[in-house]
Amino acid sequence: MKHIALKTVAASMLLLAASLPAAAHVTLEYQVANPGSYYKGSFKVGHGCGNSPVKQIVVTIPAGVQGAKPMPKAGWALEVTREKLAQPRQDHGKAITEDVSRISWTAKTPADYLQNDWYDEFVLQAKLPAKAGMLYWPVMQVCEDGKVDWSEVPKPGQALSDLKNPAAALELMPAGGGEHNH
Repeated sequence: MKHIALKTVAASMLLLAASLPAAAHVTLEYQVANPGSYYKGSFKVGHGCGNSPVKQIVVTIPAGVQGAKPMPKAGWALEVTREKLAQPRQDHGKAITEDVSRISWTAKTPADYLQNDWYDEFVLQAKLPAKAGMLYWPVMQVCEDGKVDWSEVPKPGQALSDLKNPAAALELMPAGGGEHNH
């Protein structure tokens, strides 16, 4: 069963990668995951805004994603924004009344900016929602001159490649065979 599930995930990754626009400049390294699993999200940033270097990356955490934690990055300050939950939840016997809604990495000095000729990744981990489907992660790329808001989500029937500034996309696909994810 696991072999079939891996083939399904691999095929889905290829299909999803083929449907992503070539112009999408903030994407996820792993674009398929299992619902309810813990996920390492690596946001790949390939260049700045035109010729302007990147000085800040802001990731908005999608609804249903829980316990997001950023990975520190040398030369970049972290800011984690929390919001009160409409419906508190339980986690290992503890009441959770607020959760992370946004994470930003900001270069500490101009020498730390992500230059247009360089590539980098901004990483977080979180627990994904239990329901299969598409999950979109809006990312704001703030540069020395200008910004790009990668937050567009396709409408039903619309291809991701039709969007000018698509949000980073993650497909939640259940693993076959009823394996336990923890």
